[in-house]
Amino acid sequence: MSIMEYNGSAVVAMSGKNCVGISSDRRFGVQAQTLSTDSQKIFQMNDKILIGLTGLNTDVLSFSDQLRMRTKMYKLQHDRDISPQAFGKLVSTLLYERRFGPYFVEPVVAGLTNENQPFLTGTDLIGAPVFTDDFVVAGTATEQLFGTCESLYKPEMEPEELFEVMSQCLLSAVDRDCVTGWGGTIHIITPDKTISRTLRGRMD
Repeated sequence: MSIMEYNGSAVVAMSGKNCVGISSDRRFGVQAQTLSTDSQKIFQMNDKILIGLTGLNTDVLSFSDQLRMRTKMYKLQHDRDISPQAFGKLVSTLLYERRFGPYFVEPVVAGLTNENQPFLTGTDLIGAPVFTDDFVVAGTATEQLFGTCESLYKPEMEPEELFEVMSQCLLSAVDRDCVTGWGGTIHIITPDKTISRTLRGRMD
């Protein structure tokens, strides 16, 4: 088993019309043994940026702390919040700095630009980025998430429709991956607020 699959995780980010969403499952386990059902895998960096981290849970927590510190330093130095584009570059650079002893994480970044357009990017554990305008997936349920997202995604969704589509994509995918599941959390960023909801899923 790969170290990236040791704790199990599923994260998906998806774009809508002037909104963007990101969701994750809630399970924390060691291989097939479930230890907790309220694990946090999505972290808010500012009002317009959320990052989902999959991979080894210890590195998820360490890397999220590093990112929080760097975004606060950016705000102190520049007297403004970091943009999603700059934050994506920051994530990529931090991971590439550690490429010979990497953080075992695969980040997914979701944000709204200053023009309220969705911004999505994901990287591998050494910071090689991918940019897209529809959806990004990561974690042990990647193959299942690709299938459900390709079936259900459509462009220009309103926040409520985006929530419904992401819910179905996440719950359908984690039901087919034995090291993820136990419900999920979904966050939708709109120009004036962030909507956060918890999903109930199969508890087995």
